[in-house]
Amino acid sequence: MRHCLLFSLLFSIVLQLSGCGAYRNYDLELQQTTDQLKAGDTNGALALIEAHNPDEEKDLLYYFEKGAVLSAAGELPQSQVAWRSAEQMVIQRQDTIETAGDKLLSALGNQWGSIINDKIRRYDGYDYEKVMLTTQMALNQLAVNDFDGARADIKKTHERETMIARQRELEYERIENAAKAQGARVHYKDLQGYPVVMLDSPAVIALKNGYQSAFSHYLAGFTYEALGEKDLAAPGYRQAIELRPDMPFFQQALHDLDSPGLKAGESDVLIIVQSGLAPARSSVRVPYPVKLEDGQVIVANVSFPVMVPDTSTPPFDQISLDGRPKKLITVNNITDMSLRTLRDDMPGIIQRTTYRAFLAADVQGTDNRRNPAKASYVTHYDGFEHADTRTWRTLPNLTQVLRLRLKKGEHMINLPTAPGVAPLKIRIDQDRQIIGLRALGDRIYANGSAFQASTSPESRVVSGLK
Repeated sequence: MRHCLLFSLLFSIVLQLSGCGAYRNYDLELQQTTDQLKAGDTNGALALIEAHNPDEEKDLLYYFEKGAVLSAAGELPQSQVAWRSAEQMVIQRQDTIETAGDKLLSALGNQWGSIINDKIRRYDGYDYEKVMLTTQMALNQLAVNDFDGARADIKKTHERETMIARQRELEYERIENAAKAQGARVHYKDLQGYPVVMLDSPAVIALKNGYQSAFSHYLAGFTYEALGEKDLAAPGYRQAIELRPDMPFFQQALHDLDSPGLKAGESDVLIIVQSGLAPARSSVRVPYPVKLEDGQVIVANVSFPVMVPDTSTPPFDQISLDGRPKKLITVNNITDMSLRTLRDDMPGIIQRTTYRAFLAADVQGTDNRRNPAKASYVTHYDGFEHADTRTWRTLPNLTQVLRLRLKKGEHMINLPTAPGVAPLKIRIDQDRQIIGLRALGDRIYANGSAFQASTSPESRVVSGLK
């Protein structure tokens, strides 16, 4: 009884500190929001984000999602404001781990938060989200030909990667030491009923880690090249090659640094097409047998996260430019990055989750000893035993690119996801220029200075419906 009373007391304290995060169904909230995006209603999506975040103090995901929706809507300055707020929160949390309330959550702690549910831990963002944040901010700048502004965000991307690498090294060392101290190591492959296939796919294993994006480094190379800083462009391209040595596209960029300059009236154009949504996180229950000191074996039903890929946008690998098909090259896949992140995070998740399993089994074992006639060797259902499903859902999933030289002037571009829509008119007027498009379902979001001459604000969201 004393265990139960203590657990209940700490549970109520943690819930108050966490703003009842364990009750929040973030996946459902974002499904409603992304449904509005798929329908082309960015105002509706923004209204839902605000409705789901009524507290005056907003969390990191609020700024992640709001910035992405505003960017799709063509409200690039407002998008930058939201993402700068997210960036500030990330920076603050790099140096200070907890606020006063979080310190109690940590003292009781993040330890007790983990015992009850990962969902009530403060959401600090996954590493790939932090890196893609500054990459998406750079894309906002490049959409209006602000290469200097993009340069600043790209520099932050590189600095963040270095810091994450140090943090991950320390974290994995801590988890390894804790596993040795416990004398038992559980691998995700040992979890009965857990879908390990996705975590072990060749595309996931091929990634060096879950946060470094070859595309981000390639974008850095292109930006530095546009600014005339070839000595900085080369390392960007080389890093992209190191992360994805199987892609000739990156190698070609490095090779072309020494090629002749642009001809008169010509532009070096990078077309970037982002499509779909980042995968959702879901929760799967797994039976975990716990052997107690008295010999009882209690099966605890605990929950682990799984990734659910987005299927909102049909796959495509080409666009139409001036009536001619052009091949696109996939340079970034958030689904693969998130799976690699989950794969790398599983030791820590298992450590926290099995801790909860041992606690629940111990409580059940105590009840069994007190009342053998009603003994149960499976823990009772716990409505709070649910994996953390929070993640940045409005982040585009696939990034595909096409780089070519075009004559300055007007050109027509179209995507196969919107066959019933007239081609979009773009204007090329810079020596080096980026054209950004986003495909979501049968909608195309096209924003930036290249589209302003021919696209009114009301038609920035282009429907694919006939």
